[in-house]
Amino acid sequence: MDGETTKSSTVENPPAQPVPTQTMTIPTVEAEGLAATYANFVRVSPSPEELVLDFGLNANLPGGGPVVAIKISDRLVLNYYTAKRLWGGLGLALQRHEQTFGVLETDVNKRVLPPSQRPQR
Repeated sequence: MDGETTKSSTVENPPAQPVPTQTMTIPTVEAEGLAATYANFVRVSPSPEELVLDFGLNANLPGGGPVVAIKISDRLVLNYYTAKRLWGGLGLALQRHEQTFGVLETDVNKRVLPPSQRPQR
């Protein structure tokens, strides 16, 4: 072994192949003739293939009064992939809103001031 040179074999990496990039064309969205509907009620009905969202107006006042049936005005049927994208988009929009304006309290009982704390007119 004295005076001998040992060669180690090295494997050269092949040159990196360029990864093809996909370009995505985003279609334009047309909203001409679109009817807007206000909803303060939603009912979610799941099935194995899709989610059904029923939207309507809840005219019942918190704290009493006659109970009125909620009339469903619109129905949206989504597959679960679209529903998950909607969930992500709504979550991001709500997060930005709360960062700007504060936490949204969904429990109406925590939002309503008792009569003793209401401002006098």
